[in-house]
Amino acid sequence: MRLIFLGPPGVGKGTQAKRICEHYNIIHLSTGDILRSEMTEKTEIGEKAKAFIDAGELVPDDVLLGMMNNRLKKDDVQSGYLLDGFPRTIPQADGLNKIMDDLSHSLNCALSLTADADELVQRLINRGKESGRSDDTPDIIRQRQKIYWKQTAPLLDFYREKKLLKEVDGIGKISEITDRILEVLK
Repeated sequence: MRLIFLGPPGVGKGTQAKRICEHYNIIHLSTGDILRSEMTEKTEIGEKAKAFIDAGELVPDDVLLGMMNNRLKKDDVQSGYLLDGFPRTIPQADGLNKIMDDLSHSLNCALSLTADADELVQRLINRGKESGRSDDTPDIIRQRQKIYWKQTAPLLDFYREKKLLKEVDGIGKISEITDRILEVLK
């Protein structure tokens, strides 16, 4: 099983990714975790990424794609994986397709968790209060949502055209949402 999880900030991608990965016994690949690993290991790609991050810039697509290419070649992902936080743009999705073709991997599904924007804002405000995260304020949350809808939402049409998109309601009890996801993945 090879999956991509899409959805706006606060919809529960990380929580559901862990549950789905346990169910299918596949690896959860978070872009942030892979970036940190590459930087810790001081790989060439990790050093390039660190230079951009240290300068307060976004890591360019070619660096992210190189990192993803390296990660998808490792033995532990050959039986399946779930990509969380990647791709975020159409050029990244195109690059990922090329990498997967080169590795003879095929994507089973791009799963989009959906939710009402106001519900997500409230959910993230509550998370911020519980966890002390400084980026979970209403203004920052709404800005992250705008960025998501501008940059990432076009991926919904990209994967819909490829007949890989499945949309699942991300509101409700965690176990109910997991059940909905498992149902559409059958």
